[in-house]
Amino acid sequence: MKLQLLSDLHLESETFDPQPAPGAEVLILGGDIDTTWRAYERFAAWPVPVWVVAGNHEFDRRDIDHATGALREHCARFGLRLLEKQSTLLQSADGQQRVRLLGCTRWTDFDLLGADKRPKAMRASAHVLKRCAATRNGAPFDAEAVRAEALHCGDWLQRMLAEPAAGRWDRTVVVTHHAPSVRSADPRYGSQPSTASFCNADDALLPLADLWLHGHLHHRVDYTVARGDQAPTRVVCQARGLASKGETAGYEPLATIEV
Repeated sequence: MKLQLLSDLHLESETFDPQPAPGAEVLILGGDIDTTWRAYERFAAWPVPVWVVAGNHEFDRRDIDHATGALREHCARFGLRLLEKQSTLLQSADGQQRVRLLGCTRWTDFDLLGADKRPKAMRASAHVLKRCAATRNGAPFDAEAVRAEALHCGDWLQRMLAEPAAGRWDRTVVVTHHAPSVRSADPRYGSQPSTASFCNADDALLPLADLWLHGHLHHRVDYTVARGDQAPTRVVCQARGLASKGETAGYEPLATIEV
């Protein structure tokens, strides 16, 4: 099965015209498509099923719990389906492959560089979180609230990935907006405290998936993680990023990823 992955398009400010990738059987929207949500309408007539995982900016200036339900309804108007701590089963066009798709935003728990560095990582996130102005139950969705949600997301992923296939699926694909490993970190910034706002230390979970797709970092990565006698886990980010910062250089929006 071939997948097309689009993320970090930022169509609230960027000029970009998404097009279907030849041969793709599914489109994955991996978050930060448009903070206003208006651009989701562009995918209404997409020729293949479209699955959505929200990015952090889909929650800007919104209550995150209310926004999840509202975004789900908004996507459904255009035939798109949102996954938030949810799974679905996809069937390849030739009927030969069943792919389990697990999706969640997977906020960061700030433990990327170790629990001892967590306070510094949380302080580094404060400015961006304040600017995004998301809330939860009337309170700011600050670093403490982000960490609490991240731990909930992490527990869900761990439980789902521990489930045996038992003949129900052939491959497992995880889609998160935030990255699962420091190996995905943007080389422009390295392993500094703010990197813990972009990546989680989910390295122990990676071998439990066949493919892990993510966004959030405005650059591209494609690497593998060994897992004994099984084929390695592949980790891919194809984020577009911001043209004004030169982040779109080398971007290939029509690339497909094979499961």
